[in-house]
Amino acid sequence: MMTRRDVALGGLALPFAAHARTLIDVRHVGARGDGRTLDTPAFNAAILAASRTGGTVVVPAGRYLCFSIRLRSRVTIALAKGAVIGAADPARHAGAYDLPEDRGDQLYQDFGHSHWHNSLIWGDDVEDVAITGPGLIHGLGLTRDGPGARWRSQAGERPLSMRGMTAAEIARLEPTAARMRGLGNKAIALRGGRNIRLSSFSMLKCGHFAILATGTRDLRIDRLTIDTDRDGIDLDCVSDTVVERCRVNTPNDDAIVVKSSLALGRLVPAERVTIRDCDVSGFDLGTMLDGTRQTTQALAPDRDRPTGRIKLGTESNGGYHDITIEDCRFTHCRGLALETVDGGVMERVVARRLTMTGVTTAPLFLRLGDRRRGPAGTGIGAIRDVAIERVTATGIDHRFAATIAGLPGHRIERVRLADIDLTYAGGGTAADAARRPGDLADAYPEPSMFGVTPAWGLWLRHAADVIAKNLRLATVAIDARPPVVTDDAPRFTVTPPLT
Repeated sequence: MMTRRDVALGGLALPFAAHARTLIDVRHVGARGDGRTLDTPAFNAAILAASRTGGTVVVPAGRYLCFSIRLRSRVTIALAKGAVIGAADPARHAGAYDLPEDRGDQLYQDFGHSHWHNSLIWGDDVEDVAITGPGLIHGLGLTRDGPGARWRSQAGERPLSMRGMTAAEIARLEPTAARMRGLGNKAIALRGGRNIRLSSFSMLKCGHFAILATGTRDLRIDRLTIDTDRDGIDLDCVSDTVVERCRVNTPNDDAIVVKSSLALGRLVPAERVTIRDCDVSGFDLGTMLDGTRQTTQALAPDRDRPTGRIKLGTESNGGYHDITIEDCRFTHCRGLALETVDGGVMERVVARRLTMTGVTTAPLFLRLGDRRRGPAGTGIGAIRDVAIERVTATGIDHRFAATIAGLPGHRIERVRLADIDLTYAGGGTAADAARRPGDLADAYPEPSMFGVTPAWGLWLRHAADVIAKNLRLATVAIDARPPVVTDDAPRFTVTPPLT
């Protein structure tokens, strides 16, 4: 046991006052922290003891090698400066991660979204839980791979940029479920639960997901530094959630993403989510955390340019309501993407005060599609009442204009663009201007899905009541395409008119 003063001397903040009643140092229950001994039993014993009355598990400086750590309600894990929880590797260490839950035939989302126990740290329906810094979670022994969805239709399962890949190349990225037994592919996984805080620590190389929260309420994620090999923060079917002052670098997948999949077996919307004052990027893996910010990686695994970014989608079955994205910065990554392709309604979304530098695809991408990855009766969703304000983007890939693309008979509706300033590299040709891409209704949504867009600045198709106020578009080099092209876009207005 430790005193409150001992914890204060370690520079650790306790988010729940009740958790100071019991303070347990993991070394006092058998953890070695030498980077060689498996400390999983000590962590789980300390968490169990702290949960009985509500308490804090203190992790002093050291490297703690672990398989699955099981969270319990009313427990804070406090990582001191110099404390590292390292993910063990079943190929090198004597042990395995907890087996993925038996969920039956998971048809509608991939393996990673469908299970939580196969993680370094996981919690089911836990309440009043926190993990605080300033230590590090290092997922070196986790895998970034996992099977895709077992959905029978398989339309729109992968980005069109992957069409040239061989079956063997795809199989290396998507191993079978049997091969996943004993492996961990997430650093932190939460299923359900409420009143959870993740604060002030760093994460490096954390598998398929650094953080996956599914159906979680009252979740706060703040001041994290995440530099990882696939998704950063995935918020699936969450509500009343705030992510703020985080730095997330993900060259191979999305940095901060809000989803509403069928992972819980029912339709659950993502609602009342705020993403505020965050930095997202697609620098080479590890180089945001070490400060070198390198950009040698040309392509992500989907054969498109580095990812990063903030996104709503792709899984959208339950819809999204009341989402705010504000005061965020995008660097060397894809731009803001708002997508609904599996049914579900996206409405009342506000994105404002965004700065983008070195945009690797489109700066803005709104897509209503018809993949319908869901049970019989899944329909086409909707996107409406979206406001995007005060966005400045420079160094944009010339191929992809800001795009708002619905479907015939299913227009994106009521979008307001205000004070948007976009500067593209330029260089489009007359042949590019003559292109008329297909609607590609069931394709996986990415800006590159349409190829080079016929406009260089803003391309609208199947969208109604789009208002652009103070829209400023520029290119560095001459571009033969028009700045704006519309197709089936009634009541589109630009004030003042472009010159």
